[in-house]
Amino acid sequence: MKVTVGVSGGIAAYKSAELIRDLQKQALDVHVVMTQAAQHFIQPLTFAALTGHKVITGLWAPEGADPGDAASAIEHIEAAQTTDALVVAPATADILAKFAHGIADDFLTTMYLATTAPVIVAPAMNVNMWQHPATQANLETLAARNVRIVQPESGYLACGMIGAGRLAENEAIVEAVLSVLHHRNDLAGETVLITAGGTREALDPVRFLGNRSSGKMGYAMAEAAQRRGARVILVSAPTALRAPTNVEVVPVISTEDMRNAVLSRLDQATIVIKAAAVADYRPRMQAGQKLRRSGPLTLDLEPTEDILAAVVERRRQGLLVVGFAAETEDVLAHGRDKLLRKGADAIVLNDVSREGVGFDSDRNAVTFLTRDRAMELPELTKRELAGRILDEILALRQPSQVLAETDAGLRVSGD
Repeated sequence: MKVTVGVSGGIAAYKSAELIRDLQKQALDVHVVMTQAAQHFIQPLTFAALTGHKVITGLWAPEGADPGDAASAIEHIEAAQTTDALVVAPATADILAKFAHGIADDFLTTMYLATTAPVIVAPAMNVNMWQHPATQANLETLAARNVRIVQPESGYLACGMIGAGRLAENEAIVEAVLSVLHHRNDLAGETVLITAGGTREALDPVRFLGNRSSGKMGYAMAEAAQRRGARVILVSAPTALRAPTNVEVVPVISTEDMRNAVLSRLDQATIVIKAAAVADYRPRMQAGQKLRRSGPLTLDLEPTEDILAAVVERRRQGLLVVGFAAETEDVLAHGRDKLLRKGADAIVLNDVSREGVGFDSDRNAVTFLTRDRAMELPELTKRELAGRILDEILALRQPSQVLAETDAGLRVSGD
């Protein structure tokens, strides 16, 4: 499939070279269009060498060419009609404004107006420019026209400021491209209730018992389910993550908060995915004031509510229930025990003792465990793995297909 990468004039333009390589790894045929400003940051020759294609830099025939060349005159129409997706990275405030207001004063903006292919923009700019009402209004206009916006990251910017405006990671941009090229709507009509993050149990007004969960796996599940057409309710313990787009987020803190939030919304759900790292114990008594250092301290703990068991107990016909299990030893045995004790349809088994995956990491490797089989899913980014897990969950509704695929040793890969 053909993807056109539009490069506009920001310091992040150099990152487009790496993006092109990552898109090519997905077996995509990448072409490049550059604005005049982009050429001040990186040369067209770089992209020509990477793609093996001519880089388009303007509306008019290059100097020395036949000014009456009909092919050059309608090149933007041909490029717009033959591309399967247009992704602009980086997308400056200027290019976003032109897209939003239909200004066509160069090849890229003209191609945007001429194409009917999906359009993805990955903004990158100074934090004040990003937060300006004009920029935000332009983004709202583009979103209303179904332009896919890959939100920028927060951090240290080239201008020396700190805040939102840094170009999103290539992984997020590639995922957005793949999602529009291979759009799947197989969760349409489903309401997926997902829990994420690590619950906190208060010791005193300033301290709590918690865990290392970042919430990344649960948030990736929510994003993937929403992209595939589901209505998503995300019950989230505290995290540092941005709320996924078009997902209903219910913030909670403690295990009791999470239990109440889940059970109060259970009748809306058709699939429940318990990805949160829920505290197993809490202090029997919370100190009313900050605990002062005065020697050894003994905590009296009591078990917290078992949310997964409560969901299974209250389940109605047709509700799929999938739990997560983080284990450090005898992983498969402990996972099977949890599956049978809790009565869930499946357990996503996570060996958190492995280096480089699980808690705090952007990558993970899990085993999808049911009563009949244990399907090992390879190490992937959590975004990629979320799609694979959803494939397995949907297969639970088609047991005959699962058995056939298991016998053949085949699986259908996710997005």
